[in-house]
Amino acid sequence: MKTKKPLPLLTVLVYLFVIAGTLVIAFPLYITFVTAFKTLDESARSFFSLPSGLYLGNFAAVVSDEYFRNYIANSIGVTAGAVGIIAVFIPMVSYAISRNMQRSRYYRFLYIYFILGVFVPFQVFMVPLTQMMTKFGLLSQVGLVLCYVAFGLCEGVFLYVGYLKSIPLEIEEAATIDGCNTVQTFFKIVYPISKPMTATVIILDTLWVWNDFLLPVLMLNRSPKNWTLPLYQYNFKSAHMFRYNLAFAAFLFSIVPMILLYAFLQRYIIEGLTAGAVKT
Repeated sequence: MKTKKPLPLLTVLVYLFVIAGTLVIAFPLYITFVTAFKTLDESARSFFSLPSGLYLGNFAAVVSDEYFRNYIANSIGVTAGAVGIIAVFIPMVSYAISRNMQRSRYYRFLYIYFILGVFVPFQVFMVPLTQMMTKFGLLSQVGLVLCYVAFGLCEGVFLYVGYLKSIPLEIEEAATIDGCNTVQTFFKIVYPISKPMTATVIILDTLWVWNDFLLPVLMLNRSPKNWTLPLYQYNFKSAHMFRYNLAFAAFLFSIVPMILLYAFLQRYIIEGLTAGAVKT
């Protein structure tokens, strides 16, 4: 009878690390969910226990805020505007770079320039950016969308260029022979083939823009009417106390759509990130 060999120490440590990481992620989600469905008295008695029932008064109080629908509309508008432009503009830029960087120093420099932007912390240019946008009168949702598009270029170009290099050039040559110009070749041939990467960029940037706090607090904090949901949650305070139950209910309105989006579309992220890993 064969005896089972004990797991190697490294394997045990890896499992412990994974379990610890899961708990670190799951515990704040647990607190958010249970607190959102508790009354104030229940939270005062035990902050970590399960609620006695599904109390929906916190959600009703959040929805009754006269500006709440405006906050949701602001978040949807900024996210849809930024991601929509990113989904079209960045593939076009990446296509031009990927097809010309081998024979043009300009495009190689442009690619390296975008890649270097990934390594520059936002805090380095936070103050100059705010001053510039103030001077141009763009401390608004329009200016915020432009900033998201500019910042999305760095990571987006890095992902797209690697993916586009895996697309055989023979497909584009065949389109050229059939009479397609460069624009037609891109939108009729290359862009549809790039669907996995496009879906990946859309999902990643949607999660980023929807949940971002730092840029909105710099550009939209002048008037509550311009707030997005993260700003609304940050400023969700009364004059004398922090209303945890209402705050966590507001958090759920923000995180649940993104959790569902990621749960249903995460396969596109894996497919898009691995599709250009090997050139065929």
